Amino acid sequence: MWEKFFVYIIEEHRGKAIGVLLGLLASILVISYGFWRALFIILCIGFGYFIGKRLDENKNFDNWIKHMFKDK
Repeated sequence: MWEKFFVYIIEEHRGKAIGVLLGLLASILVISYGFWRALFIILCIGFGYFIGKRLDENKNFDNWIKHMFKDK
């Protein structure tokens, strides 16, 4: 019974389900650590996701790092 319900939610309402889970996680972080620490954690997670996504897509990570930290 629950398995069919979860499959239905994931297939038909994926965006809403992910949004609810992210909202729950953010609220737990804010309650546990405070707003600024929770924001820092969320930013670190986002930055880690971005780097991981670039690595998964086989983008040239060395060139990206050089571009980000080049002398201006």
